[in-house]
Formats: sequence, C-alpha cells, structure tokens
Amino acid sequence: MRQVVLILLFWLGLTALSYAQPTDGTPMPPAKMTRKEKRALEKEQRDWDREQISTIIRRGGPRTSTLAQLSEREREQSEALFVEGVKYVLLEDYNKALERLLKSYLMNPNNAAVNYKIAEANLLSGNLRDATNYAEAAVRLDPRNAYYYLLLAQIQASQKQYDAATRTYAALIKQVPNSGGYLFNLADLYLAQNKLPEALNTLDQAEKEFGQVDEISFKKQQIYLKQNKLDLALAEGDKLIRANPTESRYVLAQAEMYASNNRLPDALRVAQQALRLDPGNPQGHMIMAEVYRQQSQPDEAAQQLKLAFASPTLGIDERVRVLMGYITQLPSPKESVNQLARDLAAATIKTHPKEAKSYAMAGDIHHRTAHKKEARNAYLQALRYDNSKFQLWQQVVLIDAELNQTDSLLTHTDRALELFPNQSLLWFYNGVAHLLRKEPQKGIKALEHGRKLVINNPESLGQFDAQLGDAYHELREYEKSDAAYESALTNDPGNVQVLNNYSYFLSLRGEKLEKAKQMSGKVIKQFPDNDTYLDTYAWVLYKMKDYTGAKAALEKALQTTKDASVIEHYGDVLFQLGEKEKAVAEWQRARKMGIASDLLERKLKDRKLYE
Repeated sequence: MRQVVLILLFWLGLTALSYAQPTDGTPMPPAKMTRKEKRALEKEQRDWDREQISTIIRRGGPRTSTLAQLSEREREQSEALFVEGVKYVLLEDYNKALERLLKSYLMNPNNAAVNYKIAEANLLSGNLRDATNYAEAAVRLDPRNAYYYLLLAQIQASQKQYDAATRTYAALIKQVPNSGGYLFNLADLYLAQNKLPEALNTLDQAEKEFGQVDEISFKKQQIYLKQNKLDLALAEGDKLIRANPTESRYVLAQAEMYASNNRLPDALRVAQQALRLDPGNPQGHMIMAEVYRQQSQPDEAAQQLKLAFASPTLGIDERVRVLMGYITQLPSPKESVNQLARDLAAATIKTHPKEAKSYAMAGDIHHRTAHKKEARNAYLQALRYDNSKFQLWQQVVLIDAELNQTDSLLTHTDRALELFPNQSLLWFYNGVAHLLRKEPQKGIKALEHGRKLVINNPESLGQFDAQLGDAYHELREYEKSDAAYESALTNDPGNVQVLNNYSYFLSLRGEKLEKAKQMSGKVIKQFPDNDTYLDTYAWVLYKMKDYTGAKAALEKALQTTKDASVIEHYGDVLFQLGEKEKAVAEWQRARKMGIASDLLERKLKDRKLYE
C-alpha cells in the first residue's frame, strides 16, 4: 500500500526521472511494484534521461522565447551546461551540478526542464527553500508534466507542508490528463492530516476511475474504522471477499475485524470460512484461539493454538508474541497452562530449529515453570545461534549458581567474558566460582576487577565486598578482609551475610568482640530461629566468656540444626561450664552427625577441650 511519502522514491533512487518526462499522461498504476520492477523502472528512466537530454534542450518546453533569441553558439553552450549539470546530479556532486545548471538557467530562465533539474539538485543537497521556488517555476512553465508536480509535492512534504502538497496533487490530477493514479497519493496525504472526509471522497473518485481495487477498499476500511463506522468497514470487507472469492486473506482480515470489535460469533464463523478455503492457514486458527479465549473456553483455545503452532508457515515473531503472553502468566497455578506454554515452545523449536529466539523463549518458559536444567539447556542452544545477547549469558550463569554447579559456572563465565569483558556480573560469578573451587587468589583477581566496573550501585558493590571479605580471610589477610567487610556494610548496612561472617571471623580471632556481638545480635533479631546465625552469636559470646549466654543461644539452635559444628560448639560450652560428661556426649554426637572441626578427635581421645 502506498505511503504518504511514496514520492520519496524519486530522490532515493530515481533521481533521473528527469526534467521533461513525456507528457502523454500515462497514469501511475495503483498497484504496488516489486523491487525488481522498481529497479527496472529506475534503469529505464536513467537510460531515457541520458538519451533525451539534447532533444529536450532543443525543444525547451512550452515556453522557449528566451532560447529562440539565442545564437547558435549560445544555444550550444546552454545545452552543454545543462548536460553537464544533469551528469553531476547523477554523480551526486550537487555543487558542481548547480553551478552548471544555474549558468544554463541564466541563459534560458523560462525552460521548465532547467527549473526542474535545479529544484531537484537543491532538494538533494538539502536547500529546500530554493528547491520549492524552482519546482514551482517548473510547474508554472509546463503545467501538464506530472513529474514536475511530483517533485514539488515531495519538496513540500519534506517540509511537512502537507496542505501545500495536497493542493499540488489536486492540481496535478486536474491539469494532467489520465493522472488518476495519483488519487492514491492524494488520499494518503489527506489521511496523514486526518482529513477523513476528503480522503474518502478522493478514494471514491479513484473507485469511479479504476473500479473495484483492493487498495481502495483497504483504505476506505481504515477511514470507516477511524470514524467508528464498523458496518461500513465490514461492507468494504465483504466487497473484497466477493471480488476475490478464493482468497483466504480477505476472509481472515474480515474475521480479525469482527474479533477486534467483539463480534465473536461472527469472527468464529468467518474464521471457519477462511479455514475451509485454506485449511492449513495458521492465522485462522490464531483468530479462533483468541475468540475462544475471550469466550472463556481455554481448552478449545489451547487446541487452536496447537494447530496454529504446528503450521510451518506461522512466523517466528508471531509465535514469540504469543509465547510472551504466556510468560507473563507463569508460573500458573494451573499445570495445564504451564504445560501448554512448554508445548508451544517445543513446537516453535521444531518449526524454527535454527532461530535463537525459539530457544530463548523455551528457556524463559522452562525457567518460569521451575525446570531449571531444561531452561539452561535451551539458553545454551540459543547461544549457539546467537551469542551476542548478554541476557542469555546472564540467565545461564544465574542458573549455574542456583544449581550450585561450580564447574559449569566457571566455564560459562569464562566464555561470556570473552564477549562481554565489561559486565561486572560476569566477573562477580567468575570470582565466586574460583572461591568455591578453593582458588581464592584467582577469585580475588576476578572480584577486584569486576568491582571497578560497578557504577552507582551500592548494593552490587556490597556483594563484591562481601565475597572479597571471605576470600581475604581465607588467605589470612585479615586487614584486607576487615576493610572489605567494612566497605560492604557502608554500601549495604543490612547485608546479613556480611554481618554474620564478619562477626564470626572476628570471634575466631578474638578481636573486636563487642563489635562482633553487636553485628551478630542484629542478625538474630531479624532471624531468631536460624541455627547458623544463632551459632555465630553463641560463639561470639563464648569468646567473651559469656558461657551461659552462649549455651542459651546454642540450645535454641539445636532445636532445628543438623550441623555437626553447632553440636560440637555446644559441647565446648558445656565443658567450659564444668559439665564434662555432657560435653563429651555432645562431641560424640557431633562426630556421628558428620564433619566438625579438626580438633574433635583430640577432644574425644583426651576427653579434654582444645581450642
């Protein structure tokens, strides 16, 4: 369908639709041209342009009084300057073109072709004011040449002077014989200005001239819908169907119009009619699925969607649109909805097996429905076909972390960092992976580098510093560890991981115990039943020789814990309180529960406390 700026064709490609096209009034065809047809027309016009220059100059358009007064030598000079000017327009050297053309103009100002070409050169060089003046002169000098009007309308439209462009088209249609094809351009200009009655009248004129044309009915439908005249729009649709009884696309368009205006029984009836014409058409099933959805018939809607998605002609973008709608509903309390989304994603992969979007959608659906491994596999498949999407790498890395698969986390962050070396999140998880693999120095290197990439994100800085605090502690670089923890708490004062770990490590070293107690106490106020946090608080009290307080905290932790180290700590507290036999019994229980401290066997062997 032509656009308002269809005429831009003349300066984007057909710059040689020249100064004096034949004025036999051949109308522009209303139907669309293919690219091949446009290229052929472009070549034809360029060839014509070059071959006819001399003839046109000699003819000089309708008004040649000035040229007639020129001597033969002046006539030849004028012609040569014009030819040179046209050549430079074709070469897109507009300064040289205008230099030659203006000299030709001074010798022959009433030549319409010269004025036209000067206008064109000014348009192409961006001088719209002069382009307007010369184009108006060309039209004035030769009011029966369609291309002069077209250039003037293009210049006016480029300046958003739509009223003027409208008048130019109206004059073209009136002045140039057999120019009814331009009624479509005029209608488009009216539509661009939202002058609906004028656009409708223009299309009625076109229909009288050309008869039943699909483009006319489509445009009239647009106008009727904007005017909220649904019945008239539907009537135009019926005309299209009657004129094209074997074309399912017109029937489908009518069904969509019914559906979008809540005429659901009619939409269903017409969609079924389209499917009788073309049983494999996925759009018919899509329309029926939407109708059934609006009628609260989910099973029927699901069946129609499956039929649509089974069609190889349903495009990937249409599939993605539907899948995105399901993703926003997931996870659904209805497992049938979750399964339908997965089924549609699988059908998309089957039909578009080399489209990254197919796998990305499947990954999102699996992730939303708690199928993490399947989600990661789908994302990795998407990356096989398009590894440029950081969001996909991010999803893979986050799932690796959720699944606690350290080797995969390291492998995938290494690969992603080759493509996205400035993404702090990748450096963070790369550092974490190294720490989990007991490679603290490599972890610190990655974390320190990634931390430098964080901008205006205190929470993210806090996460980096938390990991750095743990890593430096592992290397016994306690000053750096404490500094990292302090920085983390500055950026994120409520970071529970930092408050717990920092206070625990201080207790192990027996340093800053009041600070450790304050931090640990803050955590257990927030999580009063967490056995790990209670154990940390108890151990701080233990180091402060508050054995009674430590015992109370540990006894609360023992109500839920299965951690051998917590039980061992309880034994240590009992030993300090003089309950030696009970302490040994707890140490024995800790050994049965699993790995505790390296000193546990010595404690049991000597029945004595070692710290």
